[in-house]
Formats: sequence, C-alpha cells, structure tokens
Amino acid sequence: MSGTSPAVTSGRTLNLVLATAASVAGFWAWNSVATLGAFYTQNLELTPATTGILVAMPVFVGSLGRIVVGALTDKYGGRAMFSFVLLASIIPLMLVAIGGLLSSFALVLGAGLLLGVAGTVFAVGIPFVSAWYDPSRRGFATGVFGAGMGGTALAAFLNPRLVAGIGYFPTHLLIAGVLAAMAALVWFLMKEAPDWEPHHVPVVPKLLDAARTPVTWKMCFLYAVVFGGFVSFATYLPTYLRDVYSFDPAGAGARTAGFALAAVLARPIGGVLADKFGPKPVVVTSLAAVAVLAWVVNMRPDGEIPAGLTFVGMAAALGLGTGGVFAWVGVLAPQGKVGSISGVVSAAGGLGGYFPPLIMGATYDAATRSYSIGLLLLVATALAALAFTVWGVQGRVTAAKVQEAR
Repeated sequence: MSGTSPAVTSGRTLNLVLATAASVAGFWAWNSVATLGAFYTQNLELTPATTGILVAMPVFVGSLGRIVVGALTDKYGGRAMFSFVLLASIIPLMLVAIGGLLSSFALVLGAGLLLGVAGTVFAVGIPFVSAWYDPSRRGFATGVFGAGMGGTALAAFLNPRLVAGIGYFPTHLLIAGVLAAMAALVWFLMKEAPDWEPHHVPVVPKLLDAARTPVTWKMCFLYAVVFGGFVSFATYLPTYLRDVYSFDPAGAGARTAGFALAAVLARPIGGVLADKFGPKPVVVTSLAAVAVLAWVVNMRPDGEIPAGLTFVGMAAALGLGTGGVFAWVGVLAPQGKVGSISGVVSAAGGLGGYFPPLIMGATYDAATRSYSIGLLLLVATALAALAFTVWGVQGRVTAAKVQEAR
C-alpha cells in the first residue's frame, strides 16, 4: 500500500481506531468475572481453588474460539465478525449477572464459559488491521490494535467501583450497553481494506493448512508464554493481591489496572521495535525480563513502591513480548493465511492464560500466604521459551526485508 491516497490513509486510521475500540469493549466484558473475583468468593463462599476455576472459564472458550473466529474473519471480514462477537457477548454477560444475583455458582460458571466469546475479538482484529497495512507497518498496526487488551485494565479499575457505586446488576447492564453501542459503530462505520478479498476455502481445511505451517506452532509456544502470562496475571492478580498483600477489592483492582495499562502501552512499542530491529531481539529481551521479574515477585518485595515497580516491570515485559510475537506472525504468515494462523496463535495465547490461575489456586499455601510454586513454574517456562527463541527460531528478519523478498 505504498503511495496510498490520503483517503485510504485516513480510512485505515479510522478502521484501526474502530478495531481497537471494539477490542477494548470485548476485553472489558471478557474480564468482568475475574475482576469481581472477590465478590464471587464472598457471596458464593468459594475456596481459592474454586475461584481460580471460575475466573479461568471465560479464558478457556475465548481461547479455543479464536481458532474458528480467525478463519471466519478471512471469509466474512472484520466488520461482520466484530459485530457478531460484540453482540454475542451480551447474552452470557447478562446470564453471569443473573447468576450472581441468585448466588448460583453453576450459572455463573456456565455463563462465564460462554462469555469467552468476548475474548475471540482479538482473532478478528489481527487479520483485519493487517489487511490495511503494508508488511513493513504491520508490527505497528497489530501493536496498536493489541493495545485493546487495555479493556482488562478498564475492567479491573472500573468494575469494583461500579459495583460499589451503582450496584452489581446495573454494572453488567452498563457493560452490555457498551457492547451494543460498539457493535452499532462497527457495523455502520467500519470498512474492509481496499484490496481485501474473502477467502472461500472451507474452515476446517483452512485450519488444517495453518496447522501444517511450521511458523504457526513456533509462534503458538511463544505467544502462550507472553500473552498467557499477561492474561493469567490480569485475571488472577486481584486475588493474589488480596491473599498476599491484603488489599481490598478496589485497591487490588486499581493496581491490576495499572499492571494491564503498562502491558497495553508496551505492546505497540514491541511492535514498532520489531518493525525496526526484527522480532527476535524484542522477544528475547521480553522473556529474559519475565524470568527475572517472576523470580523477584516470588521473593514478595515489601512496600508499595518495590512491589508496584516489580509488577509494572513484569507487565511491560509481557506487553513488549506480545507485540514482538504478533509482529512475527504478521511478517511470516503466508498471504491469505493471516486470519487462520493468527487465530491458532492467539488461541494458544489464551490457553496459556487459562492454566496458571488454576495452578495458582491449587498450589496456594494458606499458612504462609505463598504462591511460590506457581511463580517458580513461570520462571522455568520463561527460561525454556527464551532458549527456544534463541536456538529454535531462525533469523533476525524485519518486516521490510520480508516485503522486499515478496
């Protein structure tokens, strides 16, 4: 798209903004159960292990659903799929609200599972914004779109305060209204890229083809570590801060919002740096920092500033890595396969965030208020991913070089 007209340039900017805003709304809904974990723990009388299961449920479906949604985006386009995902999230969101009112763990758990559809918004946006930008700018585009995961920060900061201020059920009504309004904006204002064409290959063969592409599984592993780390911290951090540092729901939510915001700001930086220097050094730096900082978190730094800086640094490292990995996907995915490959990779990232809350809840030592086992497993995983990136993924390629090769 080099030499594009001003109309195309403004069009891609508008569509990038719309896609990012839709992602914010989707992530806000997706993270609504996790950010109210303290509410459910108290009202449903849950154990730490049961709370871990509850907050992980939306992550599970949101992860697996990305595989299909990514392939469907290649076929139907971002406008249709964004609208569908946002509207489809409203029903399970309200069922979660009803379950909370009725103090029904089964209903909240089941509806939370279905609420995972909101998390599939990510698999819509990657192929959509990639189609609007040249390969040399896709790290920037996917990084900016990826900042839509700031919806998790919004949820962490606002949800406990909204529940305290306007009530539990009205809070869910407000989120549902945001989803409906965003779906309307997408439907009436969003457009596909000028050179985008629907791919009519059946979904199953398309996914099998993506599975046979070597880059898919390499990026799956790396994204499962960096994005999975972000998701698991964003969903479980309110519970962690309550158990280890004795914060109330509002205080834990505000600090979780700060964590998510740091990751959100770092993600486009990771994409831009990957465009310039290549994704590999960005991902290597990210994973090394994650391993070190996870060890520091395990040491339970005392005091607001040392602990806060440690968690912010962890968030920034994870955000940098997510931007770098998806810049790699945008560069290396063959033409016409960006949606299906990004769907599989983003699913792996979501699944990477599904298991840690379960492990954290199951291994929590109430006597010492310690999550050491889960954190040390993160250290080991980050080091394994670091070694794999250094020796198992070839090349220090930039998007510009790939574009020249094509």
